[in-house]
Amino acid sequence: MKVVTVLLAAVLLIAGVGASHALVRISEDRGGRIGTYVDKYQELRSSGDQVMIDGLCASACTIVLGAVPRDRICVTPRANLGFHAAWDFGANGRTITNPEATQMLYSMYPAQIKRWIATRGGLTPRMIFLRGRQLASMYRPCYLDAQASSRTAPLYDAAVRGSSSRAAMRH
Repeated sequence: MKVVTVLLAAVLLIAGVGASHALVRISEDRGGRIGTYVDKYQELRSSGDQVMIDGLCASACTIVLGAVPRDRICVTPRANLGFHAAWDFGANGRTITNPEATQMLYSMYPAQIKRWIATRGGLTPRMIFLRGRQLASMYRPCYLDAQASSRTAPLYDAAVRGSSSRAAMRH
């Protein structure tokens, strides 16, 4: 009987180790190419990892809100989300708003984020920020979750830079 109990405990322990997920910390991410972030966050969605937003997540970084389920995202008091219209480089290196990419980006956001953006005039070249109480009312806090999760899973910054073959537009 004792051997069976020990074996059962060992099997459950091994199964639990395989099921653990990492905690991905997003901080000081100013964004980049939309396609790069779509790819990165689809992988993150599939991984089952939890996401902690702990600082600036601006521009294309905010795609995480639509790509990862809301119940796997938490925000710290330092979280600060920045939104603006998508843009491309035009003649002479100037930036030009890309309406199609902006609409695609907007369509990726959850309904509560879309409503918040709409009440502030929509996605324009001017950056708008969601933080503090308004952000905390939309996503669960993670200052306590971070301590508990970091003991059982690796904690790393999610700052991926580079180009994407899928999209040249930036956000």
